[in-house]
Amino acid sequence: MEWFKRIRKPREPQEKKDIPSGLWLKCDGCGEILYRSQLAKNLSVCEKCGYHFRISARKYAEILLDNQELIETDGNLVSVDVLNFPDYRKKLKESEEKVRLKEALLCGEGKIGGHSVVIAIMDFSFMGGSMGSVVGEKIARTIRRAKEKHRSLIILSASGGARMQEGIFSLMQLVKTSAALAELAQEGIPYISILTNPTTAGVMASYGSLGDVIVAEPKALIGFTGPRVIQQTIGQELPEGFQRSEFLLKRGQIDIICKRHALKKTLIQILNFFNETEITVK
Repeated sequence: MEWFKRIRKPREPQEKKDIPSGLWLKCDGCGEILYRSQLAKNLSVCEKCGYHFRISARKYAEILLDNQELIETDGNLVSVDVLNFPDYRKKLKESEEKVRLKEALLCGEGKIGGHSVVIAIMDFSFMGGSMGSVVGEKIARTIRRAKEKHRSLIILSASGGARMQEGIFSLMQLVKTSAALAELAQEGIPYISILTNPTTAGVMASYGSLGDVIVAEPKALIGFTGPRVIQQTIGQELPEGFQRSEFLLKRGQIDIICKRHALKKTLIQILNFFNETEITVK
């Protein structure tokens, strides 16, 4: 039976090729497998379904500002663990190393379409974009700077709400920021609020919802509390698309839904309108 036996030649050892990890990413919107570098070229928007991935505050600054130039302000403000909350200092340090920001907010001045603006951009990667004392203080300072220089104000929000590690101190920021915006409105200075996914709780209940013009990215989760909590509280099924940008647009809670690619162009159109129109404060 020797002729039934197959003699196999020994295989020559092949050099193992190392494939870098993290080259691909699954889209949360449609499940498509995306090439990370191609996704980055498309401003982190899925080419198949239009899903907007979260991006950093600095990336938004690059997208929106002329020549990608931001004159950063209040960049050295840091949070203090006044309540001695467990692991708070550790989380702050980890977030700072990860995001390369000292807090969940990037503030500064720049130009959009030639218009000088004062801008604040939240970064969700820093503790979920939570608003603590420093975030509230930086927002208030940014608003006051817009008032003093009489420049349009833009705040881009991405937040899970107030920071629980600071307790009542974080909730006080709702009042501080809202009061500062009231003073800005008295001067007739435009405030454009941009809502990204997600913008919820204390941020939406304060400066997120107080813009003269409110712009939102497509399908962004926007609301005071999560849909699951609401559904459990009222004991009823929620409408399809509840608390998403499209749902809120139909009900007049936001003014514009704008894709990321068109965001700068849209802001320029809004700024052109305000600069060409005399605003009368009654």
